[in-house]
Order: sequence, then structure tokens, then C-alpha cells
Amino acid sequence: MAVITASMVKELREKTDAPMMECKKALSEAEGDMARAEEILRVKLGSKASKAASRVTAEGLIGLYIAPDAKSGAVVEVNCETDFVAKNEDFISFVNSVAQLIAEKNPADVVALADLPMGEGTVETTRAALVGKVGENMAIRRFSRFETEDQLASYVHGGRIGVLVDYKGDAEVGKDLAMHVAATKPKALDASGVAQADIDAERSVAEQKAAESGKPAEIVAKMVEGSVAKFLKEVTLMNQPFVKNDKQSVEQMLKERKGAISRFSLFVVGEGIEKKSTDFAAEVAAAAAGN
Repeated sequence: MAVITASMVKELREKTDAPMMECKKALSEAEGDMARAEEILRVKLGSKASKAASRVTAEGLIGLYIAPDAKSGAVVEVNCETDFVAKNEDFISFVNSVAQLIAEKNPADVVALADLPMGEGTVETTRAALVGKVGENMAIRRFSRFETEDQLASYVHGGRIGVLVDYKGDAEVGKDLAMHVAATKPKALDASGVAQADIDAERSVAEQKAAESGKPAEIVAKMVEGSVAKFLKEVTLMNQPFVKNDKQSVEQMLKERKGAISRFSLFVVGEGIEKKSTDFAAEVAAAAAGN
């Protein structure tokens, strides 16, 4: 039997907001497997246990740039250690310059981007110099670049959520699409774009919940398929209720306004990154003891 430590229980509680004893029971049932324990809590407690998926802890900034003709553009995430540096004017300028450089030069990846000329050196030497100036590490994590025969629109919320959309229609349609994506955070345009791993995970949870209902197998099967269908409707852009008018879907809104969307890119600062938590008081006490 796996040994369940207090630190494991604490980690699971922080990820799920579930009660301490429920976390301990889930870890015991999962024999210490953290991912499996999260799944068990989702089955038992519902959506409350999935809060970790939306919890963003890393700091940084989203940069966006669209060319004047709206035919090419880029969105980039640059991370730093603290929110203080994320508000630094030099850091903001660097992020915006990187976004423009990506749109204009079309680097293959982050490695190629680092070698592009910037100022008196390269993107990498500029980054390194900025690290030395502000005294805090920073890294270009990811970017997305679009080039289109149609047009691009973008939206950035608080510097932490950035959206780039490739669409047809008037400027207002583009703006509404970008803001909708930022607000609802869809996984894909439609069901065909949702990762199979996400569908499988949702099906697994649905199967376990349905099995506990005690209903006949054919009813259980329908319950599972219904849950998966509901999940796909919630996470696919075209099926979501339009944020400005929840009486119609995004697909219906686009049809009414003679618009279309072919793709989008959504970045949320720190998404998928867990920031190391520190006990400041303990650090001070340790430092004092060392002295």
C-alpha cells in the first residue's frame, strides 16, 4: 500500500479545493497516484474538484501584434517571476517587440526566435540584458502566428489573456469573436478539434458517475454519451452560447451577421505551469538561524 504523506494531501487540496479528508481518501484509493486521485474527486464532488484547470499561478504577459493590413499577426507569452516585473515598462516593451518580430519574420519556433536580430544584438541577448537589469529571470514560452487571405482580430484582457482570430466579416464580428474566446476559453472550433485525451478523460469520469447510479446498462450508456455530448458543446466555440446574446450560439451569430471563423489561438499566462509556493516566514526564520 502506498504511503500517503501530509504534503501529498496538501498538494491535492490546493489543486482541487476539496476537503482534507476527501483528499486523503482519494489518494489512498488511487494508491498515491495524484492524477487518478483528482479524477476520483471529480467523480465524487463534481466540478468543484476541477478548479486546478483554471488556476493560473505563473506571472508574465501576453503580447499581441497585427500588421496594418490585418493579414498577419502573432500572439506570444513571455513569463517572469513576479507580477511586479510583469508591469515593468521595459518588460512590456520587450514583449510587444517580440510579438511584432514574430509576425514580421515568421520564426519556426522559440529557438529560431531567440536568434533573430533585435536592437544591437538578438532577441536572446536583449532578453539576457533585461534579466540583468531587472534582476529577475524571464523566458519566452510560446507563440502562435497567423497569416491569412481573410483578416485577423485580437483581444487582450489585463495582459494575461490574449486571443488571435482568423475570420471573415466586419471589424465588429472580429472583435466580438476575440472577446468571446477570451471569456469562455473554448478548446476548439468544433468537436473534431478537441483532443482525444480530453474526451477520454471526460468519458472516464462520466462512466464512473453513471455506474454509481445503479441504473440498467443501456441507461448508463445513454447517460455517458449525454455527458460527453454536453462536454463537447460546452468546450467548442461554434456550439457555445454567444456571450452578448445567450439566446443564440456563436455559429448562429456568425450566420446572422454573414461572418465566419477558420481558427483562433488563445493564450493564458501561466496556463499549465505550477508556481512553486514558498513559506516566507519559514525562509526568514531559516535565514536568521543561518546567521
